[in-house]
Amino acid sequence: MHALLENHRMVIETGYVTPTEKAPEPSMGTALIPKERYTSKEYMELEWERMWTRVWNMAGRESDIPNVGDYFTTELGPESFLIVREAEDKVRAFYNVCPHRGNQIRNPGMGHAESFQCAYHFFEFNLDGSKKFVPDEDTFTQGVPQETALVEVPCDTWGGFVWFNMNPDAEPLLEFLGVVADHLAPYHFEEYAIVGDMTIEWDTNWKASVDAFNEVYHVQGIHPQLLESLDDIHVQIDLYERHNRYLVPFGLVSPRYPNQNKVTQPLKQFLAGSGIDPDSFEGGMGDVRPAMQKAVRAAAEAQGMDVSGLNDDQMSDDYHYYLFPNLTFNITALGFGFFRQRPHPTDPNKMFFDLQSYARIPPGADSPPRPVHSQHKHGEISIGLVMDQDSYNLPRVQKGMNSRSYKGLLINYRERRIRHMHTVLDGYLEGPDR
Repeated sequence: MHALLENHRMVIETGYVTPTEKAPEPSMGTALIPKERYTSKEYMELEWERMWTRVWNMAGRESDIPNVGDYFTTELGPESFLIVREAEDKVRAFYNVCPHRGNQIRNPGMGHAESFQCAYHFFEFNLDGSKKFVPDEDTFTQGVPQETALVEVPCDTWGGFVWFNMNPDAEPLLEFLGVVADHLAPYHFEEYAIVGDMTIEWDTNWKASVDAFNEVYHVQGIHPQLLESLDDIHVQIDLYERHNRYLVPFGLVSPRYPNQNKVTQPLKQFLAGSGIDPDSFEGGMGDVRPAMQKAVRAAAEAQGMDVSGLNDDQMSDDYHYYLFPNLTFNITALGFGFFRQRPHPTDPNKMFFDLQSYARIPPGADSPPRPVHSQHKHGEISIGLVMDQDSYNLPRVQKGMNSRSYKGLLINYRERRIRHMHTVLDGYLEGPDR
């Protein structure tokens, strides 16, 4: 473990380069994935007991608690957690529950506190979770032991995010992240600011949502407009111990697109977004991507951003990383979109979809004001054309999965990230404790 931590330190200090090598392909079989994994309450409960309570879960952004006493809550399944900066260099995570009568210490949201006082009977706790004050303590004839405190769970930070684990014997966070921590170090996630933050309750199982973003096989069906700006065929897929990725080329048309020479309107928009006037651009379709890459790198370096660890393709493409069990990063050189799928507390046919966007802030520049988090029901708000298409489709997928005619997921080779996720999940549900 010390070697892993030392390696991670050296990665950050020496400017690690995100690897592009193809990972070996594991043997995972071809069997149907049973539909009950998406529809059964019994399976949902098994996931909770054997997986969700034993993995590292992302709680939120470390920049949301910059000062001692700052806190925020996060909800996962039936549980609520209280995340607090207890000291300048120490972040803690607690179950958001008073040990006296079970009242939640804080309502959902964020704020600042010198201590945490339960609003029911005024039990009070220090920022480290220890007991501070119990009203009429002498009336507890059985005594109130000093160890009466908020129940703490393992907590750590990485990439500017706070993580927690309900397993008191959890492996270190860096060990859980594995090679992905090294892969993503060159992006310097700690330099990014959140610029969009919303949650939508979707009428689908959390895994169905993960699946939708873990393959591009559906682009031709659900997102045909994207064929004018990305290659959905030549996509590299890499499967690691727990996590996986695919590398999606942007800035060119799909091999499925009928006109392979046309500079499409979406490609012109990509040019404009990278600082190139599309009206004066003289190249053909094949020249768009290299021109974008050169312009984005030059703009980043001009603003003092360190992109030395990123290759040219990372200037244009989506380096799409999935961190088991429920985190998706759509990463470009100057920003990333972040998806988090959270299970519903009681219904396997529902979930909470956290959608956040981040922008890289040049050195010395002020971060924009943090956006206010908003929460919505399915269909109440547009989340952009592509995401609206997924949002419309997924409830229909869930309904179909509940049909007596449907047996399970038939997965092809281009969808193998889905099978990989289930293989990892099986390791928690059926294999020995990690």
